[in-house]
Amino acid sequence: MGDELMREFGAAAPYLRKSDKERLEAQTRPFDMKRECFVPDPDEEYVKGTVVSRDGDKATCDTERGKTVVVKEADVHPQNPPKFDKIEDMAMFTFLHEPAVLFNLKERYAAWMIYTYSGLFCVTVNPYKWLPVYNQEVVVAYRGKKRTEAPPHIFSISDNAYQYMLAGTDKHTVQSEFLTDLLQKTAFLSFLASEFQI
Repeated sequence: MGDELMREFGAAAPYLRKSDKERLEAQTRPFDMKRECFVPDPDEEYVKGTVVSRDGDKATCDTERGKTVVVKEADVHPQNPPKFDKIEDMAMFTFLHEPAVLFNLKERYAAWMIYTYSGLFCVTVNPYKWLPVYNQEVVVAYRGKKRTEAPPHIFSISDNAYQYMLAGTDKHTVQSEFLTDLLQKTAFLSFLASEFQI
């Protein structure tokens, strides 16, 4: 769904999906999959880095903060290619690990894209401010669309649940999936709150 199709979301579009221009720029950015990584950082949990050398079970990395660090090889996590920056569904990552998830949520949050899928689940990071993603125009834009046909949003989850209910899907299955989703979101948000001391 490119910029043209996102027009139906109105003012909410930039809060839901990257523009075509931004996606194209990400795909053309130079990237070395063997060297670009995340490494532990005492202040930010993880930072981006570049592997300079490897020696046994140790790796020397230059971080984006201008430091050179020596870390255990097990603590070096590969970055995903730039086309995955601010990805809408983290289950699509080439490398799915804690730093990739945290970085993606942080980048999406910085762009006010507060909804992100992680497989079957919709993760929401509270912006603590009102965003134009809850008006009638957005409700209508999500109505009747499959989850894969529109950007992540709670309206997509609720409309899909409603459509399943209308189609005669067992209501207990829908309720069970909803409760499981709710519990996992709550657990994940509690984890983030403890990690970032919110």
